[in-house]
Amino acid sequence: MKNMRWLAMLLALVMVAAACSGSDSSEATTDGGDSTEAESTEGGDEVVEAAQAGDLTFHMITHSDDGPFWSVVKRGMDAACSDLGVNCVWAPGVNDANQMVQDIEGALGEGSNGIAASLPDPAALVPALQGAVNGGTPVVTLNSGANDYQEIGALTHVGQTEFIAGQAAGERFNAAGVGHVLCGQQEQNNVGLTERCDGLADTFSGTVTTDFMDLDADTSAQQAAINAAMAADDSIDGFLGVGPVITMSGLRAADDLGRDVTIGGFDLTPELLGAINDGDILFTVDQQQYLQGYLPILQLYMFQTNSNVIGGGLPILTGPGFVTADNAADVLALSEAGTR
Repeated sequence: MKNMRWLAMLLALVMVAAACSGSDSSEATTDGGDSTEAESTEGGDEVVEAAQAGDLTFHMITHSDDGPFWSVVKRGMDAACSDLGVNCVWAPGVNDANQMVQDIEGALGEGSNGIAASLPDPAALVPALQGAVNGGTPVVTLNSGANDYQEIGALTHVGQTEFIAGQAAGERFNAAGVGHVLCGQQEQNNVGLTERCDGLADTFSGTVTTDFMDLDADTSAQQAAINAAMAADDSIDGFLGVGPVITMSGLRAADDLGRDVTIGGFDLTPELLGAINDGDILFTVDQQQYLQGYLPILQLYMFQTNSNVIGGGLPILTGPGFVTADNAADVLALSEAGTR
C-alpha cells in the first residue's frame, strides 16, 4: 500500500511538472485534501507547484450494497482518492438501476468531473451514461459493462469478462470430474451474473442448471432455495455460486443434505477463503475488486489532468484469477487487511 501511494504521488508530480513546462443517495464522501505544498527540485531553486487536484470531484455510482465484495471496491476508491488528492463520492444503488440513474443525474447536476459506474442493467443505464459523455463528462465503467462501455463512449472498462470467467470455472469442474452443476444467482436482471453461468455452460462437459436463489441479504431463504433445488435432483454434484455469499449458502445447503457436492464460487470473503483453505470449497474466481475501485479513479484523474486513456480504450482486465487451496492462506491475510 505504501509503495502504491508513493507511486501515485510521484506520477501526479511528474504530470504537474509536464503541465508547467508545456504552458443525496450518496453514503460517503472522501476528500483527498488540498493540493500539496510547493517543493524545491534537486537541481536548484526552481519550485514545482502541485495541480489543484483537490478541485476535482469524481463520482462512483454502482449497484453496490454494504456486503463484503463492495466494501473492498470502496476501499480501493478511497485509496485512489487519497493518493491523488481528489474528492470522491460513493453512491451505492443497492441493485436498483433506477436509483443509479437518479445518482448519475445528481452527479451531473453537481458538476462532476468524471463518473465511474457499473452497468448491471444496460437498458436502464446506457442512455443516462451516454448523456453524461455527450455533455462532456468522462465515464469509466467498472465491474459489469464490458460488452456495453464502447456504446456509451466510456474511456474504458475496468473489470473481468464475465463469460470468460465462467468458461474458466467450467474447466475447473471438468477437471474435478463433476457431472451436473447447479449455477445459483443471487440477483435477477444482472447481465454479468447471467454471463457467468452462460460461460460455465459453454465449457462444462456435463449438465448445467441455472436458477435464481433469492437475494443474498437473507441467507436463510437463499440456503433453503438451494437446498430444495439439490434435494429435487440427486444428480447435482456441483454448485457454482456467482457471488461469495451465495457460494457459502451452497456449501451449507449441501452439508444440511449430507451431500458430497463440489463447490466453486466467485469473489472473496474471509469466510469463503477460509473454507477453501480448509478444503471445503474447491475454488473461487478472483476479479480483484480493489483494483475496480482504484483504477477507474486513476483513469479519470489522468484523463482530466493529462488527456491520457489507459489501455488505448480497450478493457482493463482485473481477472479472472483463481484462489485455490494453494494460495488461499496468502490471499486470506490480504482479505483480512481489507484489500482483497
